[in-house]
Amino acid sequence: MRVLGIDPGTAITGYGVVEEDAGGVRALTFGVIRTESDRPLAARLQLIYRAVRRLAKEWQPAVAAVEELFFGSNARTALSVGQARGVVLLALADAGLEVVEYTPLMVKQAVTGYGGADKAQMQEMVRLLLGLEKPPHPDDAADALAVAICHLHLSRLATLAKLTT
Repeated sequence: MRVLGIDPGTAITGYGVVEEDAGGVRALTFGVIRTESDRPLAARLQLIYRAVRRLAKEWQPAVAAVEELFFGSNARTALSVGQARGVVLLALADAGLEVVEYTPLMVKQAVTGYGGADKAQMQEMVRLLLGLEKPPHPDDAADALAVAICHLHLSRLATLAKLTT
């Protein structure tokens, strides 16, 4: 199964495409979509939308996994990330993809087995699970890969649960 993972943000949106087959899980591509802070918000969101559509078209994933919004104490940041999430979800829907969403806690638990894992622990587990020489960089790309891995792990568990009922 091929999964496109997305970690949305207005300034930086991380992406990663992973594939699982009989040989295991591997990263096909990962990186970030950067927008310039001096550009109008509408233009930044349009750039994110177009880039996500290109990724979906180029990599033809079976499903897209998107990290849900974590609302901290900064409402302005949350609103900005929410807008980026909205255009990401729209781009994926327009591409005809099934979209699943995971909380940061779910991603940490699925990837490391511990919901309180820090960034370094997450990056190291992503590196190990994908057989990479070094942890993926920048953090947003590593987070996107983690979201995709989370989907693979949880969908595998769901399949096993169906088989046992």
